[in-house]
Amino acid sequence: MAVAAVDHRGRPASRASTGRWRSARFIIAVEIAERLSFFGVSFNLITYLTGPLGEGVAEAASAVNIWNGVAQLLPLLGAAVADSWLGRYRTILLASVIYIVALAMLALSTLLSSRSDKCGDANTPCPSPSGLQMAAFYTSLYMVGLAQGGHKPCVQAFGADQFDQSDPCEAASRSSFFNWWYFSISAGTAIMLVFLSYVQDNIGWDLSFGILCAMMAFSLIVFLLGTRTYRYYYVFGSKQCRLVATACEAFTSWTSSWRKQKLTNPLLATSTLESRSHTDDEEHEVVITHAYLLEEAKVVLRLLPIWSTCLIYAVAFSQTSTFFTKQASTLDRRVGHRLQVPPAAMQSFICITVVVLLPLYDRALVPLARRYTGLSSGITMLQRIGIGMVLSLLSMVVAALVETRRLQVVMEAGLADLPDVPIPMSLWWMLPQYVLVGAAEVFTMVGLQEFFYDQVSDKLRSLGLALYLSIFGIGNFISSGLISGIDRATTTRGQSWISNNLNRGHLDYFYWVIAALSALGLLLYVFFAVTFKYKTKASVIVTIIY
Repeated sequence: MAVAAVDHRGRPASRASTGRWRSARFIIAVEIAERLSFFGVSFNLITYLTGPLGEGVAEAASAVNIWNGVAQLLPLLGAAVADSWLGRYRTILLASVIYIVALAMLALSTLLSSRSDKCGDANTPCPSPSGLQMAAFYTSLYMVGLAQGGHKPCVQAFGADQFDQSDPCEAASRSSFFNWWYFSISAGTAIMLVFLSYVQDNIGWDLSFGILCAMMAFSLIVFLLGTRTYRYYYVFGSKQCRLVATACEAFTSWTSSWRKQKLTNPLLATSTLESRSHTDDEEHEVVITHAYLLEEAKVVLRLLPIWSTCLIYAVAFSQTSTFFTKQASTLDRRVGHRLQVPPAAMQSFICITVVVLLPLYDRALVPLARRYTGLSSGITMLQRIGIGMVLSLLSMVVAALVETRRLQVVMEAGLADLPDVPIPMSLWWMLPQYVLVGAAEVFTMVGLQEFFYDQVSDKLRSLGLALYLSIFGIGNFISSGLISGIDRATTTRGQSWISNNLNRGHLDYFYWVIAALSALGLLLYVFFAVTFKYKTKASVIVTIIY
């Protein structure tokens, strides 16, 4: 297989003037803005749904998980469009424009309900939103998900494409790229989450979404400025180099052949032998032409055991933007006499943990592990993912223990029926579970990104990263189903675990269920990881001039 790296004019790419960190910085900048935009919508969404839109806690948590699930599955569509038709660069441009329009619509839709931003407590109940408000909000919300679907799988693959894997120095840089990519995103997100949560809780949701819209527009300009420095890859040497397009062609060819056989009447045929010979030749041509499709399908299918056993990790992670936030909102959030920490701002500690641990991992743990394993990455990708899954399990155990303590304080203080009164328990009790979630991200999130990028063919990188994102899409759907099922089952027995009044609920039991499922998922993951065979590195010719 041969790969041609070209510049923006289609000429052979020069190593001196294209690619590497020079180009990657532009791409990282646009990805930071995109992640801030997506997290700026999702991280505190449950507060908006239970506040201005007046939804119940279980209903809002389920709605957030469904939206997140759809948003994380749409990258499969975006990857198909990029790998089969538009290419990564043009798909990123199109997705950025959709992002800008969606965020502008979101700001406008929340402006319609700005008069009720302060509602949601016992003194100022929220008025029922109009049908127009609901339609405008959810339309713009799912447009954000659509934009993310085109943007997310392409940007990271396009960034990694700027490093030539056949060059030893650039190959080493590409391995570090995934670590520093996540570090940059986490650093930017940690700062912005605190700022945006303050704006959303104290000024207005419309302003926060307007800020995100302006940020996304600015990032598009930055991305365009790097156009002349990017490397664009073209794979040749095979007639079929696009999995989705090839699948469509294969299906069309098969149906065409099937129809011809159905329409052929042996009694009326003038030359039965010639007809059969012609049909056999067509069928043989279809088999040869689409052999590539079968090979690429095998590559994807061999990843499914790892994919499926990581789903429960996604279920655990989805709680950070829903129940963790609602849990934090009930605690004493005062810092000093005047400052009060917004509950959603606690998610910034996940990002801060990533910012602190990723450099330690890249500069200390990897070199140390390299001495014993001989691997350039220190530990294997699957080992890295497994360590993160253990930390995720611990985060759920800690969350359950903290919630048990919170309920004890509620009973001792006599606040079971006063959900709007802060509990005399410090917000910082929740800090360990956020730190553990962040530590798990350093290992599992980054490991999954590198694994699904590395274990597919060069021309299916976007699809590989879309498969990684789909873990969180399906995980969010599973979480939504768990919430709805447990809420219905426990309500019929008298009191829901996920009550609108968390002081009367039992989130601790819900966390223990997720911890048990995490333990089961970890055991299955270890089994499949031990038996997994990594892809053999095929010889690749990369055309880059010096």
